Amino acid sequence: MITVLLIFFLIWGAIEWFSFQALRTLLKRKKMLVLYQAISLLLAVYFIYSVSQFDRSIGQTRKTMIVLGFALMVYLPKAVLAIVMLTEDFFRVGKGSVNYLAKKKKDQPFFASRRKFVSQMGLGLASIPFLSLVYGIFEGKYNFKVIKQRIYFPDLPEEFDGFKITQISDVHSGSFDNPEKINYAIDLINQQDSDMILFTGDIVNTHAKEMLPWIGVFNRIKEHKYGKYSVLGNHDYGEYVTWPSEKEKEANFQAIKDLYGQIDFKLLLNKHTFIEKGDQKIALVGVENWGHNFKKLGDLDKASEGLDKNDFKILMSHDPSHWDYIVQHHKKNFHLTLSGHTHGMQFGIEIPGYFKWSLAQYVYKQWAGLYENKGRYVYVNRGFGFHAYSGRVGIMPEITVIELKKGNNVV
Repeated sequence: MITVLLIFFLIWGAIEWFSFQALRTLLKRKKMLVLYQAISLLLAVYFIYSVSQFDRSIGQTRKTMIVLGFALMVYLPKAVLAIVMLTEDFFRVGKGSVNYLAKKKKDQPFFASRRKFVSQMGLGLASIPFLSLVYGIFEGKYNFKVIKQRIYFPDLPEEFDGFKITQISDVHSGSFDNPEKINYAIDLINQQDSDMILFTGDIVNTHAKEMLPWIGVFNRIKEHKYGKYSVLGNHDYGEYVTWPSEKEKEANFQAIKDLYGQIDFKLLLNKHTFIEKGDQKIALVGVENWGHNFKKLGDLDKASEGLDKNDFKILMSHDPSHWDYIVQHHKKNFHLTLSGHTHGMQFGIEIPGYFKWSLAQYVYKQWAGLYENKGRYVYVNRGFGFHAYSGRVGIMPEITVIELKKGNNVV
């Protein structure tokens, strides 16, 4: 722990130092530099104090989200600025070394003076994450996108050719602060006119009471002809706070499971059901949360008991690492898995059809959108809500509409 703290403060110190060097190049008035240093010190003390006051018995609150968002707005731009200044220093060291070895102008200082242009460029680049984070907090987190995905399966029962599924995931209702925007998202869900709607977990951040103000809003999701089903996500288990007793933790867990019923979604916890259309059927399978870095509660064998590999199966499993480690190799052949969990880290770059990047890809092999292996698919929803950082930059909240098609092409 001490080593981690030491590394953290060394990095923080370097960021502050290089940021100050940029401003010192641009600001000639000493009073302005002193004011900057004083504000930086006060902010650092405030952030350290806020972290020290975090209560693990409560978990995330509106205040902690504000503090984290503010910290990102302060230090991410400074980090960009520091990288620019550090890069300049590499060139200064290189140039100084060449001059020294060549024995040019003995009276010339080893380090060339900093260039004003580089500092200006650094500030310009730093403004990009700053403005993006501000946008993410005030607009991005409710910039809902309906993403439509058509997937072809050679063995899809003919009756289900064109069957439409709406998927939502990672609601995190305890983070919401704008009923008008959430009602707008519910309207978007209803406009899709899908055959079935699936919710792949994380209805709250931690406590069941977080969802109570939003029950009526989510009850506006209209009836779907072939049902409304859900599974649990990692946050639904209350694992991220310290509870006074196991009894209280269990009571909260039971209350969270009841929430899904209160918004008319049927939980499938390590079990399956059949969706019948005409004289044909497909299996809808739901497992408890299974995560590579979480408790492995999902029991795929139990959930699919009685099914064989020839049955067409759709699996709901909150964490896509389950597909990566287990599902895609399972002998029973799960055709399509629907997951969420990653949120795409709520920060990244996406140019649909061309490019997508997020820090999430360094943690999860499947982190946003559709992935395939030997005819088995997983779709990772980018999340409906937000958590920790009260915003979204580049990776927008998602309502997915998947159309099942019989055939061999993927569009």
